[in-house]
Amino acid sequence: MEPPSWRPLEGQAHRIAVEVLVHGPVPRGQIARRLGLSPATLSRLTKPLIEAGLLFEVDPRPPEGRGRPSRPLDIDPSSRHFIGVKITAEKAHGVLTDIRAKVIDCQVAPFAERSPEGVVKTVAELAASLGSQVGQITALGVSAAGLTKDYQILRHAPYLGWEPDVPLAAMLREATGLATAVDNDVAAWTEAERWFGDGRDRPDFALVTTGAGVGYNLVTHRHRASGPDVGVGLLGHVPLDPLGPLCSAGHQGCAEAMLTTGALAARVSAATGRPVTYERSLELAAQGDPAARAAVTAAARAYGRLLALIANTTFVPFIIASGEGVDLAIAHRDLVRDEFAAGRSDHASPVEILLKPAPFTEWARGAAVVAIQTYVLGRA
Repeated sequence: MEPPSWRPLEGQAHRIAVEVLVHGPVPRGQIARRLGLSPATLSRLTKPLIEAGLLFEVDPRPPEGRGRPSRPLDIDPSSRHFIGVKITAEKAHGVLTDIRAKVIDCQVAPFAERSPEGVVKTVAELAASLGSQVGQITALGVSAAGLTKDYQILRHAPYLGWEPDVPLAAMLREATGLATAVDNDVAAWTEAERWFGDGRDRPDFALVTTGAGVGYNLVTHRHRASGPDVGVGLLGHVPLDPLGPLCSAGHQGCAEAMLTTGALAARVSAATGRPVTYERSLELAAQGDPAARAAVTAAARAYGRLLALIANTTFVPFIIASGEGVDLAIAHRDLVRDEFAAGRSDHASPVEILLKPAPFTEWARGAAVVAIQTYVLGRA
């Protein structure tokens, strides 16, 4: 049986369906308040959505006060399936999700070669493997570090070394037969947090990631920041330590030089006189190695300064800090907290900071959310 379609929904009916998708099961009264609708208007608009099978009423809940039990509205999460793929310099990390971005399965495929054609071949094979578990895939979402345009073109991919303006979405559509959307990886993860994650009920929050690079995005008034500079990595060159090492662009003590996994590993390797990984750098610091501890302590303090800078310049009450490099902050949360407090005024409002571990499935899930949004919002 063909699942109910989101098209050609428009206007208030579309807003109701999206509200139930993101927040469901949700009481009718809450929908009416959030969308500014009267109960009569809400009933009139939801009736055809229920008759079409897009929405359904769940078991009644006892009323909070007087009145009849409420019948919350919900959708069937398993009615549609999506694939999200995060592209790194070496691998494609893929997930299969339902329409609420719940991960059903995840797989990883290394690239045989990193040309656009080689990457498309690997992603298409990964999508076919993931999609074989369900009857039909509605859309494919792909994310990568760098600049994108119109959810179609990968304009700049620093870790892949591609030439400008690769029509990645069109290439994948041809290879897979699936509607495809492409977005910056941090932007995609931000959308996952905004719709289905820890930022879902937060009108204002920031997401910062550290790993191979430093990523950042901002949500204000429930809308994600967008524009031509999303994906440039501007936050990575904010100065954090005047005595710190140089980054690849020659900036001293910037976030990229202090907080990326490669930079910290290089600093500890130089200090200890032997090559070590990022993970080993944290282990050596925990074991009391003086050289490693000095480098890791400086990085943890820089992490706290970066979070304070974000809080001070955006006024958000909630920051999600993640990425492969968040292990530094988790292991040295007291240093991060103290440095954050030192960078804030005593009169400033409290800021909640969530240090969130980041398996690559989270990145891939963000790509799946881009596909979900493209479908339900009618972007393509």
